[in-house]
Amino acid sequence: MFNLFKKKKEDNHIGDKYLSLKVREVIKETDDTVSIYFEQPEPFLEYKPGQYLTVILDIHGKEERRSYSLCTSPYLDPHPGITVKRVDKGLVSNYLNNQIRAGKSIEIMKPMGNFTCNFHSKNKKHFVMLAGGSGITPVISILKSVLINEPNSKVTLIYCNRSEDQIIFKKALEQLEEKYENRLMVIHNLSKPSSNWTGLKGRLDAAKLKNTLESIRYPELDQTMYFVCGPEGLMETAVATLEGMGIDSKSIIKESFYTDLDAKEEALKTAGKLAPELSREIDVVLEGETFHFEVPAGKTILEAGLDHDVDMPYSCQSGLCTACRGKLISGKVDMIEDAGLSASEIEQGYILCCSSKPASSDVKIIIE
Repeated sequence: MFNLFKKKKEDNHIGDKYLSLKVREVIKETDDTVSIYFEQPEPFLEYKPGQYLTVILDIHGKEERRSYSLCTSPYLDPHPGITVKRVDKGLVSNYLNNQIRAGKSIEIMKPMGNFTCNFHSKNKKHFVMLAGGSGITPVISILKSVLINEPNSKVTLIYCNRSEDQIIFKKALEQLEEKYENRLMVIHNLSKPSSNWTGLKGRLDAAKLKNTLESIRYPELDQTMYFVCGPEGLMETAVATLEGMGIDSKSIIKESFYTDLDAKEEALKTAGKLAPELSREIDVVLEGETFHFEVPAGKTILEAGLDHDVDMPYSCQSGLCTACRGKLISGKVDMIEDAGLSASEIEQGYILCCSSKPASSDVKIIIE
């Protein structure tokens, strides 16, 4: 069906991307962080270690969406769970920390994300994981999955926090380290520890990270994989250090929670890499239905679609989560942020609607 008009919004989201989950338990991890565990739906929720859920909440009469990584392993934990760290003045993070209780139901978009990997019992790998703050959430999901699926692989976790009481999953990590004492090593680095702290302290700079990594060698293992997730500064330091040590970028998997779209767009404009900002009409195919609408100058494809009541999937709206991923069939777009996409996805023509603007007049996108 070809639709030139607005799509009427339904009371509930439709399609197989959405699901309602009932909260089973809420665990307070630290003063500003909770883990929310859900009852398993029927059929079971399928997800990969390291992926995330997008929660959809009605707060003060307005729909709000945010992405939160799963802290659980599908191979080990009976109930899926997400971990939410309170953000200063963060509408959704504060709501989830303060208001969510067992028995409540939360609408979600089904699991997504590329910060994951495959496992095999015969693998002999060294998984080096660098996490900062709430960046531990997807990392612990992968970590637990490695330990239970690959008995010949080993894991080194370097985890950065401000102080001892800010360490999320502290007890769980201690238990895992004890259970897998010959396969899991957890190295904590605290920027402002107590006077009793004997571990690494101060900022994790390139020299400290390089020295730490060079002190951990497993020559009997076949391959080393690096997983990095945390604040932007930590990630930049980690990736630059790893690449400076000669590590192939294909062995480094990153998950970022932060980006500044405005700054990136301004830099691209200054460099003359963006098309002139003009209003352009585009076609978007969603669930087999075609929608034709105008994208005003300066607006993203997602923003324009939502303005026309097209129920396009989205979450972070910053080019990181891939919830708004679509395939460009014709025309050109300027994609400001593509961090959520893999190199192969970009080669296949996938774009992120939340960070893309039409750069030609014949743009057609299919959202699968």
